[in-house]
Amino acid sequence: MRVAHMSTTDTTRTARLTQLDTLESEGVHVMREVAGEFERPVLLFSGGKDSIVMLHLARKAFWPAPVPFPVMHVDTGHNFPEVIAYRDATVAELGLRLVVASVQDAIDDGRVTESPGGSRNPLQTVPLLDAITAHRFDAVFGGGRRDEEKARAKERVFSLRDEFGQWDPRRQRPELWDLYNGRHRRGEHVRVFPLSNWTELDVWRYIEREGIELPSIYYAHTREVFARDGMWLAPGEWGGPSATESLEARQVRYRTVGDMSCTGAVDSPATSVAEVIAEVAASRLTERGATRADDRASEAAMEDRKREGYF
Repeated sequence: MRVAHMSTTDTTRTARLTQLDTLESEGVHVMREVAGEFERPVLLFSGGKDSIVMLHLARKAFWPAPVPFPVMHVDTGHNFPEVIAYRDATVAELGLRLVVASVQDAIDDGRVTESPGGSRNPLQTVPLLDAITAHRFDAVFGGGRRDEEKARAKERVFSLRDEFGQWDPRRQRPELWDLYNGRHRRGEHVRVFPLSNWTELDVWRYIEREGIELPSIYYAHTREVFARDGMWLAPGEWGGPSATESLEARQVRYRTVGDMSCTGAVDSPATSVAEVIAEVAASRLTERGATRADDRASEAAMEDRKREGYF
């Protein structure tokens, strides 16, 4: 039998990975690298789409063994009910150990002070750092992506934090050829971002490809909202709306999920993953730029929080 000759070009074409395959492979590699280098990793899991994809990568990285580290949620107490329900259902289904760092506990203990009418989002730093110290976590997986915001674009995949949990961009290490340096002194830890090179569109295309289930608020639904600072906010225990703000029912969805007091919805008819992908592909604003009030405080709002130990 005659065997057809395969050229070098044909071999290269056959072996070429898709964009999503490449990103997935990188994320799985980062997960395994951390498991091999660090003693006590933890994965930040809020029930938001990025942390859901990150957990999906962790499951793939260690299958058929269980995920070998706990998940942690920094709970502001002002969360969307659908997201908390998803978080708890996922933890129960996968048999994960959940660590909750509570902003409310930090307020009650006097570790942080809440401003009347203000967002609790900036208050997450203290309970986060306290939980890292209490559990002696030396690596913390976060779902940050470089396309989200200017300060996050400066992050390495392995981002060294000092003994106070603070970030100094001048101490970040080069990461040539996907080589990661996890060395740190006692008391320091490393934030690890497996989704660094992903975009919002990559995340949604991966969700579609893998058939990943998300909380319902990521898709269009009718919800009571009110207008504030150019965003549609949902009412809740956090205090909104004020006496001068009126509720109206609109068809909206959420591009990102955080504290209810600073996370806005967007008008949208997208009820499926495919429709969301088409919508995101046409958007000229990142999800944080469009719907996160806490990033609008100043040009350096995110970088200032990161220097203090924020995500």
